[in-house]
Amino acid sequence: MRFVLIAVSALVLASCGAPRGAAVQSEIVGGNAEDRTDLAVYTVTKATLPAISRWPAPNTDGNYSWPSRGSAAADKPIRAFDRVDVTVWDSEESSLLSAPNQNTVQMQNMQVSAGGTIFLPFVGTVHIAGMPHSTARARIQRKYVEVIPSAQVQLNVVQGTRGTVSVVSGVAQPGPITLDDPSFTVLNAVAAAGGPAKGLDNPSVKLIRGNRTYLRPLDQVMSNASYDAFLRPGDKLALESDRRYFRSLGAASKEALIPFAKSEISALDAMSLIGGLTDSRANPKGILVLREYPQSVVRQDDKGPDNARSVFVIDLTTADGLFSAGKFKIRSKDTVLVTESSVAVANTLVGLLRQLTGIAFDVNRL
Repeated sequence: MRFVLIAVSALVLASCGAPRGAAVQSEIVGGNAEDRTDLAVYTVTKATLPAISRWPAPNTDGNYSWPSRGSAAADKPIRAFDRVDVTVWDSEESSLLSAPNQNTVQMQNMQVSAGGTIFLPFVGTVHIAGMPHSTARARIQRKYVEVIPSAQVQLNVVQGTRGTVSVVSGVAQPGPITLDDPSFTVLNAVAAAGGPAKGLDNPSVKLIRGNRTYLRPLDQVMSNASYDAFLRPGDKLALESDRRYFRSLGAASKEALIPFAKSEISALDAMSLIGGLTDSRANPKGILVLREYPQSVVRQDDKGPDNARSVFVIDLTTADGLFSAGKFKIRSKDTVLVTESSVAVANTLVGLLRQLTGIAFDVNRL
């Protein structure tokens, strides 16, 4: 009776399949991969990585644009509403400007008019707006030399408001920031606003300039000086969490939507973010990355995928597979599937048979 029950149980298990939490690799990419028309299958190795890395991105997530850094004026131009101090040195005995025994005249805190001019005694109205400091000083001196040949001019400029940039959100202290320096950059604005707000995951900088919007990960702006762009009056900045994610499924330690922890995530990084593999279930030779490309990028050469539905197979049991996984980029909305080990399935089946054997033995005793 016991052996009859065991045989029947084995037949039932063989027909139904052992219970498990993930697919085995052969169920996803089984058969001759080259002959499949429903998807394209690629093994990630040193030989295939160069071509795969050049393929277009499957979606626009993570496609960043950013303005050129520009340049700051070496000599700040004078603008309307700046304030200037003019000192005239006059060594002549009978000076038009200075009192006896005095060789300098100081004209302080004069505001540049809306039209860009200042008024000076014995010279009249002088236009200086738009000029660098050195050019304005030279113009004022030429005017005074016409009436005082020995005149020497010293000019000091106190800048007025240069306009503002607005740091809208994602910082500790959002609000407008006055631009008092032409070399004021994105990172200057972030620092002036108190830095990134708490709770932001892998923050990105959004820059709105005119009718264009730019986006760049903050860590890239901090690590590459060419991205630390000079700001212009009217610019708007915001910091926001990275919205990209990938899915973790199968015999992984964590099945969830995993946000990107940095601007670029490799397959090895993904293994760490999902907490590694389940030791008793996972097949380290069968890490699958499922990705769907737009039909417009599908090609029949190595410049694009052969099929919109593509599966990348990673073997973590070889040195080539490990190194290649470290260079294979995970894209937003990828699915990282850790397949089930066939040994784990067999062990599950054996365990069930052992349990059934015990049940059969108890029935036989009865």
